[in-house]
Amino acid sequence: MDIVCVGGGPAGLYFAISMKRRDPAHRVRVVERNRPDDTFGWGVVLSDQTLDNLQANDSESADLIRAAFAYWDDIEVHFKGAAVRSGGHGFCGIGRKRLLEILQGRARDLGVELAFETEVDALDAYGEADLIVASDGINSKIRGRYADSFAPDIDVRPNKFIWLGTPKQFDAFTFAFEQTDAGWIWAHAYRFAPDCATFIVECSPATWAGPGFATVDPAAVTPRCEQLFPRYHHGQPLPAKPPRPTGGWRRGRLRTGRRNFTRTWRGAAPCGIFPIARSRGP
Repeated sequence: MDIVCVGGGPAGLYFAISMKRRDPAHRVRVVERNRPDDTFGWGVVLSDQTLDNLQANDSESADLIRAAFAYWDDIEVHFKGAAVRSGGHGFCGIGRKRLLEILQGRARDLGVELAFETEVDALDAYGEADLIVASDGINSKIRGRYADSFAPDIDVRPNKFIWLGTPKQFDAFTFAFEQTDAGWIWAHAYRFAPDCATFIVECSPATWAGPGFATVDPAAVTPRCEQLFPRYHHGQPLPAKPPRPTGGWRRGRLRTGRRNFTRTWRGAAPCGIFPIARSRGP
């Protein structure tokens, strides 16, 4: 088969690895708009069950991922001055950049063709492929261009959240709830590297508008969040995640396609187009 993955994030890379392992004769290409070392997030969380699935599917990349992750077994919830901790959950965090490096290296070793800094707005250039995978993220151009065929189902959640980070280390997946005059605001924090942790701040639309987040200068958002959660980040800064056009406050979205589709390109054989990227906000 001739397979093209449009999008070189973890989903596209891992699909390419999986297909190449199953049959080295497949021609598998991954086409990515950004550079190899570009990433716009902090960490990725994997459960014990997910790690077991990765191990069963491709032990080589799974071993590298295990060697790089930060592991925790506990969840700690802070509410109204009390802290409750429970164990036995089994999660790990790994930096998104490190995960991409591992998957890119494994894909190259298997013979996957990687092309970076290549924008794909339409599929005409890949009309000879047997299968095209739309793995270009929640804002997929491919799934947007062919929305009538994919029949996307987008569930937009009401809450607002902002993705921050901190050098403060957490030994448990931490949920911290703080009450303000405008309502409750909370953070979820987890370690994914020896020197960094994700710190996501979330609240309802009413609370978001109440403290003035809706109108405040974007440069003042991070200091405001630092003021709300001082006892959790212990005075460490909360830098925003690496910037991108959709940065700042966001709303969680779950996007799925109700169907895949096949289509004939320029008289060639039918080409299956299959969306695998799925994104959910906090």
